[in-house]
Amino acid sequence: MNSDAGRDDVQDVVELRTHLARSLKGREEAIVTETVAVCLFAGLEAVPAEDRARLVGLIFKLLAGAVREGALDSRTTGMAEMGQLLTDKGVDARTVFNVVYLMERTALDEIAADDSFEHAADAWAVIAQAVRRASFEVCGAVTEYISREIAPAALIDPLTTLHTRAVFVAALEKEIQRAERFGHPFAVILFDIDGLAEINATHGYGSGDRLIERIGITIRNYFRETDWVARTAGDAFAVLLPEIQRVNAERLADRVRNMVSERLQLHDHRSNTQIPVTVSAGVLIAESVDKSVRAEQMMAEAKAAVDRAKTAGRNRIQSADVAIGREVAPTRAGMSMD
Repeated sequence: MNSDAGRDDVQDVVELRTHLARSLKGREEAIVTETVAVCLFAGLEAVPAEDRARLVGLIFKLLAGAVREGALDSRTTGMAEMGQLLTDKGVDARTVFNVVYLMERTALDEIAADDSFEHAADAWAVIAQAVRRASFEVCGAVTEYISREIAPAALIDPLTTLHTRAVFVAALEKEIQRAERFGHPFAVILFDIDGLAEINATHGYGSGDRLIERIGITIRNYFRETDWVARTAGDAFAVLLPEIQRVNAERLADRVRNMVSERLQLHDHRSNTQIPVTVSAGVLIAESVDKSVRAEQMMAEAKAAVDRAKTAGRNRIQSADVAIGREVAPTRAGMSMD
């Protein structure tokens, strides 16, 4: 085979993969819905319905990406997000493989109904092989991620070098106990990148990962050594501030929000344009707590505050209070904010 014919064959395969990924994306809702409907038989009986749907949606995005690129890196943002979900919900690799297999079959059924592939009937073997290869890539990436990050349990997020959610939750549980015992206030700030999904979709996951890395460095360098800073989800960062008053916690959150908006931009080399970057923040104030308060409850309340900030227009902060039960002890209220 001459070199020109070889290049033509490679180009044909690339174009077919691109067409195939586009077809999958257009049928995402049907594929995810059908997979969710049957994945109860894959070992997800104990996982809440909302989390099952989220897991299946993440697997679909990884599968479609592997179809398009012909490969899958286990260090992508999507894999980190899925890995965190697996850890939080106690889902093992075998169960993920079952879901991937079910999705592979559903995806092939949906593609077979796509009229745009009628002219490529002779290429069906290549189409099926591309989907199956993508499912192997997903399973391989999951195995690599679990081996590297979950077993043993990961303490440091590999992309940002910040603490992981598991470490942060453990630290928060200890701070709750300390605050309940001594009456010291504290705060949790949850920062969430605005529009990261759109950035990934438009500019690629590489741009999203660079953005996550830069924001992680920015946040880590802004807070003190005694403050806990973690990456708690694919697009979210949490900060635990012991012994701090409301006004200072809110001021710190707003300063970080302003700093990101004013100083961080992504450059799209393809269009030679600057991509604006903003974060929304939820500030959870615990002026006092009792022993009934739990870390995951506080994380959920902080996330709800972030959601309100995004609903209100993004690039802003929203505050919320944890239940008050006792007088507030003297704290670092007078510390310099400069």
